Amino acid sequence: MSEMPPLAPHTRGNTDNGGAANVRPVLLTIVASAILLALALALLRFWQLSILPPDLHPDEGAHGLDALHVLQGKHAVFFPRHNGREGMVVYAVAFAISLLGRTVLALRLPTTLASAGTVFAVFWLGGLLFGRDGDGRPTPWRGLLIGGAAAGLLAVSLSQTILGRTAYRGNYLPLLLALVFALLWWGWRQKRWWTFALAGVCAGLLPYTYLAARATPLLFVTFGLSFLPYMAKGRFDRARTREGSSPSRTALSVALSVDEPLRRRLPSVGIFLGVAGLVAAPILVYFVLHPGDFLYRSDQVWIFSPGRGAGESLKALLLNTWEHLLAFGFRGDANWRYNFPSRPMLNPLEACFFWFGAGVAVWNWKRLPACRLLLLWTGVLLLPAVLADYSPHFLRMIGVAPAVFLLVGVGIWEAIRLLHASSSHLQRLWKRILPVREVTVPVFAGAVALCLVLFQGIVTYRTVYQEWANATEIRIVPDNMLGEAGEVLKAQPLEMDTVYLIPGFSWSDESFVNEHNFRYLFQAYIVTMEAPDLAQRIESVLTAVKKVSTVKVLEWNSRNPLIEDDSLPIDFLLRKYGRYSGTEQYTDFRVHTYTDIILDRPWTFYEYLEPLSVSYDGFIRLHGFALGQGARQLSVADMTELDPASKIWGVLQWQTAPDLEDNYSVSIRLYNGKGTAVFQEDTVLWNPANHTPTSRWPAHEAVDSLFHLDLPAELPPGDYQLRMVVYNTDTLIPTVEVGVWEPERLLAQLRLR
Repeated sequence: MSEMPPLAPHTRGNTDNGGAANVRPVLLTIVASAILLALALALLRFWQLSILPPDLHPDEGAHGLDALHVLQGKHAVFFPRHNGREGMVVYAVAFAISLLGRTVLALRLPTTLASAGTVFAVFWLGGLLFGRDGDGRPTPWRGLLIGGAAAGLLAVSLSQTILGRTAYRGNYLPLLLALVFALLWWGWRQKRWWTFALAGVCAGLLPYTYLAARATPLLFVTFGLSFLPYMAKGRFDRARTREGSSPSRTALSVALSVDEPLRRRLPSVGIFLGVAGLVAAPILVYFVLHPGDFLYRSDQVWIFSPGRGAGESLKALLLNTWEHLLAFGFRGDANWRYNFPSRPMLNPLEACFFWFGAGVAVWNWKRLPACRLLLLWTGVLLLPAVLADYSPHFLRMIGVAPAVFLLVGVGIWEAIRLLHASSSHLQRLWKRILPVREVTVPVFAGAVALCLVLFQGIVTYRTVYQEWANATEIRIVPDNMLGEAGEVLKAQPLEMDTVYLIPGFSWSDESFVNEHNFRYLFQAYIVTMEAPDLAQRIESVLTAVKKVSTVKVLEWNSRNPLIEDDSLPIDFLLRKYGRYSGTEQYTDFRVHTYTDIILDRPWTFYEYLEPLSVSYDGFIRLHGFALGQGARQLSVADMTELDPASKIWGVLQWQTAPDLEDNYSVSIRLYNGKGTAVFQEDTVLWNPANHTPTSRWPAHEAVDSLFHLDLPAELPPGDYQLRMVVYNTDTLIPTVEVGVWEPERLLAQLRLR
């Protein structure tokens, strides 16, 4: 074959002319295909959606929290939480929560519906793009087969199934892109202004979807410009024909002018651009006023960031380009939450048809605008992934999915057509099998597409539900304490007046991974222990909830034998401003419950410190002391009266010398008027800000230690003394006060009523 024939029907006659004889079979095929697609999507996208993947991705939890704020009346077009997110996914989730409640299904259903909707949009788009040949003749079977093959393979795609089952806002991008071009194509052909308006709405919504949507204006511009050379050449040739064999100034002016058919379409184009601009205006204005939000995430992943040299950036660009090209049939994304690791986006057969379809599209670049669109679409929408760190990245390249699978459909159709046209023996064989020659190519192209869809559907089903679902790698936080906590919290009914507080530390990554998810699902907040504003932060968390009747605190069973209670600062505050009412014991943690929470006054660990300067020979120094009951701080300058029904709390402020190697504990002791010890409580001195004993405290930096005293109920009224001993935790040897050389120090004189 000297040259590749154009993308066209399989015969030159009227065998595929869209006449009345073909209408009923085409419609029946469309209905049957739509039913099969719906069944495939129900099985692969929606079945067990609320439990697979098993854990919420942090992005999903962040969507849910922002959606809850929207339901409380806090509206925005861009939400800065967790690297920022455009508003479409948040408002869709908010609507789902209003119907389904605060559930996992409410998070995932909107984006999964968008992923499923993309399949049907691609079906429609394929029929429109290839439903006519280059000369404008109807080719309904070609459009149906290319669109149907693309939609079917997209429906059973492994990577698109995994992405579609998670509430990634990127799922809206391919849906809206497919709808934009389908509406534009349909409107251009039918000459209906309202389709251009609908296309403008869809285009205007693109900036509200995902970061990669910022490349779509480039796609619209390049596709529009791709018409200019051929339009100018056609007008120039027509003008030269009218003026004679050599071009004149009149012919040149005609060639450069806007032709009459295009001039009649300019109002529709204006409607499209105007509506798109109006719909996109709120978020565009927001980014103009907040350029930091526009650039924040891009600056994090941009391969041309200022910190890289030109050579390193160029190397990253070439490597990323190569890695993303390999995704079409060779090697894919290694991230378990975006793909089954390293599986390519297309299986080997799909890849063969894709690259062949891409070659056919290049060959027909000039003749068929649909081919130009698919090639430009693939190239431009790959840019967000190619220009960012980590490759290949299937979520960032999600916008290319419709174009890629349509090119697979083109490859299937053209491969069967060329095979049929080039083999006389095959033609005779096919004619014996199917005497109606007019539908030979559609039938066999459809059979090939159907086999591909069935094969890939079986592979995807087995991979997703038997391998991917059971892989520990897809759990966001595998095998840790938060995992068990999540299972326990799932078993509890969600009560809007109950708040869970989970202690966390800045050096513990696992404390933060599930923060958004825990807050959305269980109204559970991971609270880091950093001083000095811990009290204010906990108060802020509780006051943000409309009504709090109960607070539950998770206390991890410590892995460090020196530290018995990770939740001590929170416990301290809740005992001070509430009432302790019990503890539930689990394998890795305990849950403490507090009621009668006081929120009508500011929360602090103490109002002031009583000056108390004590230097010990163990290179540790006491600087101050505070004592109180409930929310009331007591003065210890004179005799202090106590309420026997209320717990006593205390704060000791310490400072250590450099290079201290010892860990210390304190023994708080209560003596009656006869000098007899009637109560004692010992605790390790530790820094609640960074979860460390005294040997790891920063030198010369003040550290507050906290304690509670649960005095025996049988203590008689009278006068008592509160004393303290500081001793080495390992050797149990006391350290003594310099100059006094006694281990015991008087803290306060108490009178029990």
